[in-house]
Amino acid sequence: MESILQCVLHVSITVLLLLGHMITALEVPLDPKLLEGLPQPPTITHQSPKDYIVDPRENIVVHCEAKGKPHPSFSWTRNGTHFDIDKDPKVMKKAGAGTLVIDISGEKAEAYEGVYQCTARNEHGAAVSNNIVIRQSRSPLWAKERIEPIVAQEGVSLVLQCRPPAGLPPPIIFWMDNNFLRLPQNSRVSQALNGDLYFSNVRAEDTRSDYICYARFPHTQTIQQKQPITVRVLNVDAINETMAAFLNDTDFFSDSPSGERRPTFLVPSGASSSAMVLRGDVLQLECIAEGLPTPEISWRKDSGDLPMNRTTLHNFQKTLMISDVTEADAGDYRCMASNSQGAVYHIITVTVKAAPYWIRTPKNLILAPKENGVLSCLPSGNPKPTISWSMNGIPIENSPRDPSRKVEEDSIIFSDVQPGSSAVYQCNTSNEFGYLLANAFVNVLAEPPRVLTRPNKVYPVITNGPALLDCATFGSPIPKITWFKEGQNSVLDGDDYEQHKNGTLEIHTAQKADSGKYTCVAMNSLGKKENHVYLEVKEPTRILKQPEYKVVQRNGNVLFECKVKHDPSLIPTMTWLKNDGELPDDERFVVDMDSLTIYNVTEGDEGTYTCIMNTTLDQDTASAKLTLMEATPTPAIIYDQPDPPTDLEMTELQARSVQLTWVPGSDNNSPIQRFIIQYEDVLHQQGVWHNLTEVPGTKTTAHLELSPYVLYTFRVLAVNEVGFSQPSYPSARYQTEPAVPEENPSEVDAAGNEHDNLVISWKALTSLQSNGPGLQYKVSWRQTDGDKDWESVSVANVSKYVVSGTPTYVKYEVKVQAVNDYGSAPEPNAIRGFSGEDLPMAPPEAVQVLVENSTLAEVQWDPINPQMVRGWLKGYKVYYWKEDPQIEEQKVLTFGRNKTQGKLAGLQPYSLYTFNVRAFNGKGEGPPSPNQQFNTPEGVPGPPASLRITNPSLDSLTVEWGPPVELNGQLTGYTLRYQPINSTNELGPLEEVSLPANKTSCTLHSLKYSTRYKFYLNANTVKGAGPAVTEETVIIMDEDLMHHPAVDVGKVRPTSPGFGNVSSSVGEDGAVLSWEYWGLDKNLFVEYTVENSKEEWTKESVNGSQTYLLKGLKPGTYKVRVVAKDHTGVTVHSSQELSITVPVIPSQQVDIATQGWFIGLMCAIALLILVLLIACFIKRNKGGKYPVKEKEDAHADPEIQPMKDDDGTFGEYSDTEDHKPLKGSRTPSNGTVKKDDSDDSLVDYGEGGEGQFNEDGSFIGQYSGKKERDTAEGNESSEAPSPVNAMNSFV
Repeated sequence: MESILQCVLHVSITVLLLLGHMITALEVPLDPKLLEGLPQPPTITHQSPKDYIVDPRENIVVHCEAKGKPHPSFSWTRNGTHFDIDKDPKVMKKAGAGTLVIDISGEKAEAYEGVYQCTARNEHGAAVSNNIVIRQSRSPLWAKERIEPIVAQEGVSLVLQCRPPAGLPPPIIFWMDNNFLRLPQNSRVSQALNGDLYFSNVRAEDTRSDYICYARFPHTQTIQQKQPITVRVLNVDAINETMAAFLNDTDFFSDSPSGERRPTFLVPSGASSSAMVLRGDVLQLECIAEGLPTPEISWRKDSGDLPMNRTTLHNFQKTLMISDVTEADAGDYRCMASNSQGAVYHIITVTVKAAPYWIRTPKNLILAPKENGVLSCLPSGNPKPTISWSMNGIPIENSPRDPSRKVEEDSIIFSDVQPGSSAVYQCNTSNEFGYLLANAFVNVLAEPPRVLTRPNKVYPVITNGPALLDCATFGSPIPKITWFKEGQNSVLDGDDYEQHKNGTLEIHTAQKADSGKYTCVAMNSLGKKENHVYLEVKEPTRILKQPEYKVVQRNGNVLFECKVKHDPSLIPTMTWLKNDGELPDDERFVVDMDSLTIYNVTEGDEGTYTCIMNTTLDQDTASAKLTLMEATPTPAIIYDQPDPPTDLEMTELQARSVQLTWVPGSDNNSPIQRFIIQYEDVLHQQGVWHNLTEVPGTKTTAHLELSPYVLYTFRVLAVNEVGFSQPSYPSARYQTEPAVPEENPSEVDAAGNEHDNLVISWKALTSLQSNGPGLQYKVSWRQTDGDKDWESVSVANVSKYVVSGTPTYVKYEVKVQAVNDYGSAPEPNAIRGFSGEDLPMAPPEAVQVLVENSTLAEVQWDPINPQMVRGWLKGYKVYYWKEDPQIEEQKVLTFGRNKTQGKLAGLQPYSLYTFNVRAFNGKGEGPPSPNQQFNTPEGVPGPPASLRITNPSLDSLTVEWGPPVELNGQLTGYTLRYQPINSTNELGPLEEVSLPANKTSCTLHSLKYSTRYKFYLNANTVKGAGPAVTEETVIIMDEDLMHHPAVDVGKVRPTSPGFGNVSSSVGEDGAVLSWEYWGLDKNLFVEYTVENSKEEWTKESVNGSQTYLLKGLKPGTYKVRVVAKDHTGVTVHSSQELSITVPVIPSQQVDIATQGWFIGLMCAIALLILVLLIACFIKRNKGGKYPVKEKEDAHADPEIQPMKDDDGTFGEYSDTEDHKPLKGSRTPSNGTVKKDDSDDSLVDYGEGGEGQFNEDGSFIGQYSGKKERDTAEGNESSEAPSPVNAMNSFV
């Protein structure tokens, strides 16, 4: 019997472990193709808070969103009864969700107050939201009251009560004066938590008439103002004189109240009090004392220390605040008030209660038919909360009986579940301080195994490195994974192999023999599935011949060699660096296949050169230093590297430190600059030496700080200006004890590379950082949305973990913590990332096009449904192309994610276009919208394809042309215009000829011989004329040319001389040349050179003119000519050469008195002096002020003087109707105050004049600062402070 029980217990534990594994593997969404046939009960994904206070000025939005397969429908209850949304026109439900939008325009928000609950339902169950209590925010008016002035004796305590109206939520209290300046507070005068203003003792300086309490209601941004309180502080004599008429002789004040006295508590009263706080809230304890001198307040906890990281003191030590309260914060807290006269204590007993909170929330269950499972709900609280269960929103006791379900207090046990028993269960736990509601579904699925890893995938790795072979699977029941290698019948197991929970096979140290084909088999009770992958183990990349240290003289050459061995199947890439940066862009640096050569070395070439050999799987590096040495005279002193140190000895052996001493070797004529101490970790990396520390060359000892769990061997290298010595002989070995890791992995990152995974990567700790054996990484993750629990897995010898089966593009929190056999590293900070994106599922909808003109169209579309994006929407792409068999190129325009339209510019007129629109995210583009077509209207045509002048004669020629390449519509004809050009390049009258569309030539008669003509040809459509092509030609002057064959005008050269009437003249400014030119080429130049010299001709461009001034010629004789060149620079015409002589011009003395600028300057100075004399004369005869004016200034009319400070206060309420002006305002003589004339009008403080006072003195609205005043209306030297800045700085 006992053995049977043990067997049953073993099977139950196995089933539960398998169930937990299955939940991890199946709870998350998978590939959409896989999900098509998988049902899922509803899950609430987003809902409004339980206590929802709404702004009465804005629409009410009650959120309720859920997912499921099929997509759930939504319904609501209000105050426990069905809420029929369709019958209320003010209530709208968002499509695809249960979110309610209540339009309160014209309605009172309080009409919709109540308790709301949302239900999401599909055929597999129903999930319910929390009870959402909607209440309207309230900012009631301050009760009208008349406050008598307070007269207090100097030195006594005083309390000014605020007593604000109760609002929802409660208001924020602050005290200010009439000028909207905050009243100064200190250890003597401070505001209590209830808003009252406490004086530990009053002074004469406390006398004022504008103690004003303000209450700010945050939801409505309304500020209510209490009536100002007047306080007069008098000494004893002043009080007795003031009150003599009202008091008996025995009532007179004495000196005792104002004398020094020990403290007494104003708040709280008595010697002790109590307070209750909820777990997780903020504990606020307050002690305010009176006394003279002002008491100082201090705090302590009788039963222990105050929590350091959660305790803060406020209000000049009078308020103790402890955040995130726990049960350990209960106890007696003692506040002490002390001054020079004594001390007093008050004990506050704090009790910590707790609203319900989760120890373990119910988790969704995915079970195969006939499997068992447990749905647990474990809350806690004080008092202990009660638990009630519901199924699909109905109390479970009222639900249909299910023999496979057994309900206990905090769990539901399922056994032998059957298909069709899927449902959503609700756990509701509550006590007097609140409740918690959790939904968890039980989904019964029967699915044979499927392997999600791509078949025949190849995994290349480096020898001695780890190999990870993936086998991602899905199935219900969860498949069992086994691995086989080709040629072996046994399951892969043992020390060399490790199979992870997700099915991945890890080979810790891959060898060449491990290469080959591997098969993973996924099996459950419904079937079996195989998948094959391949492992290729490559040879590591190694640098066989490293570059060596080089010393070279200036202008010498140096060669660094770097010979490498690598796996033949890998393509190596060699990179050279100088001082960890790129090589200079200098042809002196020559990189060959396995070397670097530097020619003509300079000082700037000194440094460290590093050879890096990279492959796709690994790399190797080696470095060497280049030093420049100046040439030394013979005989030269030989400088060399120092000899290695000797006689290494360890002393002062401690757990984490050791003292190392040595004897330095010879410095070889170059002083030793420093010693480098290196270590070898024999336990983890034998044969690899690391730099540990450095000491100056004058020291021969070093105190070495050591790490745990390292078997150390030390050696020392000496360094001088020449280089490094050989290493010393190693020291004796020294091993440190293991310890817990002191740091966590760095460079933690979380990002999906597939639509259903989350890749968590980090920089692995080195063996030195592991601090002990058994180094592992605890990888934890959870979704940030909702109250998701952390899931974690421990891995070793990897720097990456892939969480499979995640929802597409969901935000996660991720932590990676180092763990060894001795414990865990400190708790790491969580980083955030997103699971992988998938291609958008749908195209944009409502795609349409608006053709604006013949070359421009606008495409419009509706934004894609966010649920269809499945990632971060980056924007939209419009593909469009012209329907032309000769043009197959598609054009793509990309628009931002917030765009819903885009313009297609540069279209071809009179053409048919096809287009579609696609959304794209980080994964790629989604499906295109259905192709649509549009036609562009006709436009003006392009220029004719060609224009030629043929058959020239003495008075006629023929113009020939080709039709436009771009017709852009139906041609209606051509327009030919032409005009003569005279010898000065002036245009003559323009002639115009209209030609039909079917003609491509035209003969013109009655032209002038020996005349150049310019021709313009346009093609026309109904939209107008297109751009013209032009051509020029010269009517032939020689009849012999009439029989010359027709050629393109651009290639015809006139046979007559190009230049005529060339002449020159010399003046003071230079030599002037003039000429006539009849040729076609416009590139004219004047060329000159000194006569009888071998210098080349100097060329200056003429820019189409027929005269030119040569400047800057030195005296002498020059040869000058004018030439015409074609577009290739070849000379086609040249004038005869002229000889000009530039004479020597003697310098001339200039008489400044005859210069125009000098005469003008003198006249301006004389005029300015005359104006100044006239101004002085007028000023002297004008006189001073009138005597009457002086008297008016000395005896100003009091009616127009500003109001005194005590004439009225800002915002003060008065029961009379006299309405005193605001402080600092001016009143016109007619006794009225215009809205636009008041400098201190509160309209100036609002936006657009809408801010105003209510009858009770409150002012409402968002304050944006005082408006700029009109300079013509206010002459005051200062302005009243803005209430915006004053109010917002205190709230």
